[in-house]
Amino acid sequence: MVYARYFFTRLGGFFLTVFIAFTVAFFVPRLVPGNPLGSVFNNLAEVGGNVNAPELIAEYERIFGLDRPVFEQYVSFLREFARGNLGYSISNFPSNVSDLIAQALPWTIGLLTVTTIVSWVLGSIIGAVVGWMGKRAGVFRAIGPVALILYTTPYYILAIILIFLFVFQFDIFPIPRGAYSRGATPAFTLEFILDVVRHSLLPALSIVLVSLGWWFLSMRSLITSLRGEDYILNAEAKGLRERRILWGYAFRNALLPQMTGLAISLGHIVGGALVTEVVFAYPGIGWLIFNSISSLDFPVIQGSVLIIILSVAFANFLLDLAYPLIDPRIRR
Repeated sequence: MVYARYFFTRLGGFFLTVFIAFTVAFFVPRLVPGNPLGSVFNNLAEVGGNVNAPELIAEYERIFGLDRPVFEQYVSFLREFARGNLGYSISNFPSNVSDLIAQALPWTIGLLTVTTIVSWVLGSIIGAVVGWMGKRAGVFRAIGPVALILYTTPYYILAIILIFLFVFQFDIFPIPRGAYSRGATPAFTLEFILDVVRHSLLPALSIVLVSLGWWFLSMRSLITSLRGEDYILNAEAKGLRERRILWGYAFRNALLPQMTGLAISLGHIVGGALVTEVVFAYPGIGWLIFNSISSLDFPVIQGSVLIIILSVAFANFLLDLAYPLIDPRIRR
């Protein structure tokens, strides 16, 4: 019963967060000055179309709902979104927004999932070991200053540094022009998979290094502060092995605030990853949003941002549900 009340409270917060974020995502792009149909008319002009025909302009405005008041567009947008319809892209008409997102989303999910898990797990484990060893860590204590430098470095700055070093100086990785080599045919073959991995290593490394620095510092601080707790001293007095005390007592209690940190910083991680995609021209949601902002493609901007909002909010919701499983006191 207690957990059910906790569940519905978090569920209500989830829907409220999503609704507010949806509203902001709808109205903010419309505050940007410019004509969203400009790219469409420019494309028509390049192929000899009559872009000054009033009937053509009126028809495009009707198709995209731009001839109606903003509030009516908002209500229509919510209604269509509830049906799973994100509309048509303005700059890539008649492509559906859902189709464009479906092409970009797997690249972002793959990149974000792997980098977030790897950085969180490695940073937490290394930070726990170094924090527990203290002065006995020796040369491993030097990881702290390095982690601090990495944590304070923006994603895109580290991405540019990695490109300069490993692409132009040492020629280890290919020039960032997508998720795989130009001319390659997507197929489930070993050659294509290795090509995709080779193109994704640098953007993944830039995200992992920055994130790992924070998780290391956070876990090291938590473990260090727990060293003097009564239950740790009691475990040591019982003669338990140091390894068991570290992982069974200290690490387990530090895991909850570490998960809280993951939930809080998830939006920051996603935002940094999207900027990294732009730097590497990686064909994910970040690259799609960048191109859509350049052409004021309202439907694609809205759809992409909403997918990100839903993903981050749902991930936070799942982490909220996992808290009581780690620490039952939260249920009360």
